Amino acid sequence: MTTINLTKLETAHDQIRKALPKLLPTDAALVASAISLAGRHALAIYEGEQYSWPEDYVKLTEAMGRQIEMIQESTEVVKRTKSSPEEEPVQVIVGLMPNMSAGETQLAGYEKLKTAMSDIVQDGVEFVYQHHDVMWQWALDRANWSVIIGEELSRKVRVRASFTEGAVGIEMGVGGKRKPTRKTKAAEPADDDEE
Repeated sequence: MTTINLTKLETAHDQIRKALPKLLPTDAALVASAISLAGRHALAIYEGEQYSWPEDYVKLTEAMGRQIEMIQESTEVVKRTKSSPEEEPVQVIVGLMPNMSAGETQLAGYEKLKTAMSDIVQDGVEFVYQHHDVMWQWALDRANWSVIIGEELSRKVRVRASFTEGAVGIEMGVGGKRKPTRKTKAAEPADDDEE
């Protein structure tokens, strides 16, 4: 399985060089960028249909809006107070699949590299990404569901797009591991008695 980091293209290039050592460095860079593009512009899979970015944004959000309306209808309206616990958001899952046509467009005219890209994806790709690297996740995080369904949301909804077909995805956190902070003694002000 080849790991493609969507945030750091140079590590994706290194992985392609390891997977295909006979490939020239420039060709490996082209294949790495094509696979990265296939991950960034992944096809959304929702209720058995495929949606491509950005053409099908309205179509997908309308389809998801029907499920969010059902979630709203199935929940009781509970009056919130300051002491009531924070409610857990309802998760709506959208599957993702590498968009091979987007990657192949990047490699137009290089049939040998298209074959290499296809072989790598068929052998298995693990995309490492942050939530804003995949265009569908980025767009669905910013969707205004109240406007889409035509009413105010009574429950929090979190849409999660994750690779389910043709690849594996690992979403990285924003900050990574935090370093512990050390308290240092403030420097003592110098005496000004010598004047």
